[in-house]
Amino acid sequence: MIRDATDKDLIDILDIYNDAILNTTAIYDYKPHTLEERKEWYKNKKDAGYPLLVFEADNKAVAFATFGPFRSWPAYKYSIEHSVYVHKDYRKNGIGEMLTKELIKIASDMGYAIIVAGIDADNKKSIKLHEKLGFKCSGTITKAGYKFGKWLDLTFFQLELIGPSNPIEE
Repeated sequence: MIRDATDKDLIDILDIYNDAILNTTAIYDYKPHTLEERKEWYKNKKDAGYPLLVFEADNKAVAFATFGPFRSWPAYKYSIEHSVYVHKDYRKNGIGEMLTKELIKIASDMGYAIIVAGIDADNKKSIKLHEKLGFKCSGTITKAGYKFGKWLDLTFFQLELIGPSNPIEE
């Protein structure tokens, strides 16, 4: 079941996120985050009006998805970058696809023009999923990160949405 995250989901979200930090190249970070950092992140997402969804199974959040600004300058206000993370024990069940589709719908309804995905170039499953959903490769930054004793390349994908009917420069 997909639903809005609550503060009660933060422990599950933290567990999923920290596992990704420690065991994957989905996040170019080295150290696990704290519950206090997740609380601040949650508050910032909610205050800014960005969605924060969870997929609930077995009475807990087993995946989460959100989006936020792609870049901080005002002219990027119609571009967002999304994130989807699934607990290692619940992968390969279509949960990531369901959450991504829901984010696309929300972003369309909110009038965004582009959704960006920054994906480690070796993450073939995520790349395949994004291509299946209509995302197009927009380039790769080589040596964008260094983790697990090797250089990491970051590939960007984008999905074009309808965007606002009357974009403004403000």
